[in-house]
Amino acid sequence: MSLQWTLIAGFLYFEIAIVLLLVLPVASPRKWNAFFKSKFLQGLQRQASVYFFIVLAILFLFLLDAIREIRKYSNPATNFILNNTYSCLTEHEPKQLEAEMQGSMRLFRAQRNFYISGFALFLSLVIRRLVILISSQAALSAQSEAAMRQAQSASTAARTLLQKGEQEYQNEKNESQTKDKEINDLKDMINDLEEKLQHEIKDKSALKQQSENLHKEYDRLTEEYSKLQKQILSSGDTKKDD
Repeated sequence: MSLQWTLIAGFLYFEIAIVLLLVLPVASPRKWNAFFKSKFLQGLQRQASVYFFIVLAILFLFLLDAIREIRKYSNPATNFILNNTYSCLTEHEPKQLEAEMQGSMRLFRAQRNFYISGFALFLSLVIRRLVILISSQAALSAQSEAAMRQAQSASTAARTLLQKGEQEYQNEKNESQTKDKEINDLKDMINDLEEKLQHEIKDKSALKQQSENLHKEYDRLTEEYSKLQKQILSSGDTKKDD
């Protein structure tokens, strides 16, 4: 394997290791997002897109070269030319077999290079997409946690307000019951006072009637007393005259 394809194969293995790290539950999306936003990667972020497109362009060029090699060594005319070349040089049957094996080996290498460059190009896109998805998942997780905390705080506030409202309602109910009890007590007291007042009025009326009767009896007795006194006086005068 030539040096450039060795580098591309090493880059492919490196990409496979990165994909496994990103896919396996090695770290949470929040930790990956914190790593992506580290100072070192933030410093490379400005040129990361440029480097990414350069790597894609290089891999795409190697992919095109591998496709060209495959088309070249898959063409029967090319294999015939190679076989004739070896036959003309040696004119021996083993050399022709060796030429066929050489063509098959070159075709195999071209196919191998095609798969290496193709998978490297594909995994580059996959890694970029995984990084974007992990960052989005971390942002959504942070937003969901913030929304959950807001919902919990709102639920706690609503529960507190509900308990406060129930307590106020219970206090108002107790106060209303106390006021109703006081009102009922006052009504009972008023009824008692009214009954006592009616009794007092009746007693007063009875005393007044009795006083009037006594006054009339006093007047009658006074009148009778006056009559008796006059009779006594008149009888005394008559005796003196005799």
